[in-house]
Amino acid sequence: MARMDLNKQAQEIIDIAEKHGVEQNFFFITTFKRYQVQLKILNDLEKEISKAVLVTKQYVKGRENVYAHPAVGEYNKTSTSANQTVVTLMKIITTLRNEEDSKPKDELLAFLTRR
Repeated sequence: MARMDLNKQAQEIIDIAEKHGVEQNFFFITTFKRYQVQLKILNDLEKEISKAVLVTKQYVKGRENVYAHPAVGEYNKTSTSANQTVVTLMKIITTLRNEEDSKPKDELLAFLTRR
């Protein structure tokens, strides 16, 4: 499987956001940044897991116990969180695109959706 260039993919997402006029929206920027951090965490955890999926722990009496690497659980949690972040990004883009056609009636909504 070919390794994807995350920076290139991130730039493609920014380009798409620019086409829809949402690249300067506060919620898009902060959510996208959060997603990039999650991807880095996943990448780091993946490297750690590739070394060993199982680890041993030695108890006081010298008995060893084999269990799954703690990074596996963290990887799964971060993956779930990253997937939810993508859903949020998609909602932000969809909402802002839909609001292009209608004028916000609320001053706060107008401020939050401005570009």
